Amino acid sequence: MLYACSGVLVLLAILSIRQDRRRFRNAVLLGLGLVFLLMALIDDIQRLPASTAGTVATAVILLPLLTVLVLAVFLIANGVTMIRRESRSLGNLLSLLAGLGMIGLLILLAATQYTQNHTIAAVAIPALAALSYVGFLFCCYLGYAFLYGRLRIRPGIDFVVVLGSRVIDGRIPPLLASRLDKAKLLYSTERASGAEPMIVTSGGQGTDEALPESHAMADYLLAAGVPETDVLREDRSTTTEQNLAFSHELMEQRKPGYRCVVVTNNFHAYRAAIMARKATVNGQVAGSPTALYYWPSATIREFAAVLMGHRMVNLGITGILAALGVMVALR
Repeated sequence: MLYACSGVLVLLAILSIRQDRRRFRNAVLLGLGLVFLLMALIDDIQRLPASTAGTVATAVILLPLLTVLVLAVFLIANGVTMIRRESRSLGNLLSLLAGLGMIGLLILLAATQYTQNHTIAAVAIPALAALSYVGFLFCCYLGYAFLYGRLRIRPGIDFVVVLGSRVIDGRIPPLLASRLDKAKLLYSTERASGAEPMIVTSGGQGTDEALPESHAMADYLLAAGVPETDVLREDRSTTTEQNLAFSHELMEQRKPGYRCVVVTNNFHAYRAAIMARKATVNGQVAGSPTALYYWPSATIREFAAVLMGHRMVNLGITGILAALGVMVALR
């Protein structure tokens, strides 16, 4: 029965992906399918010989704990690197805070186990229930974001949209240069196949910027050999949502029924795809490389933004799980 449930969920995920690759439900369906598969495999353990079943059961218990511990140490180390290389903003501290939170939860669970204290249990068990839900969604998000980034981009696009980011003293920083280089590669590949795409640089002017981001981005592409006639500038937007909405208007006016590829950094690609769907942008999102040390905190920040996009549902489920955890702890 569990195997059948797993198969049905995976099939539903595949059908949903074929309908629209950008839906978050694709990630959740695949995650649930894997959970049911894992439950089926665990259920099969009881059919093994007693000695083998005991060994496997021990591994099933210890492996997740060891994984959490290793991940927590990695996140803390990455957080220290972020402090050394970047500003000490909340967004850049997320990997450090996540790692410390995981260590704190492990300590609480250990204290609950060894002290049998109801007060500690009333904190640890609800926290574990709520964080298990968030952790499940994060694994779904992370796994599907990895898969989404490797889905083949369908040929025959009309536009390549580059999402803007902060320009420093009129210069293109490495993060944005990575997007522009990826966009030029996609543009050149399409041109080589006989298509005639245009590049849309999307980004307005911030209060600390000497010129609109889209203009600086266009200058970078022109210097790289892209003809002026193949570059469109969208210079009104100040957020990703506006990048997508205003670029959509520009492309729809230029070619109704267009197809495009939106380019951003890889840690931002899947959330940008979710937002592109909401903005009715007809296209896939492609990610460009990012420095490895920057990726963990940035990915956690993107996931948090996706959660907040459905805050009522997620806060409601988290609250219910935490309440059930308190009831279990105090019974």
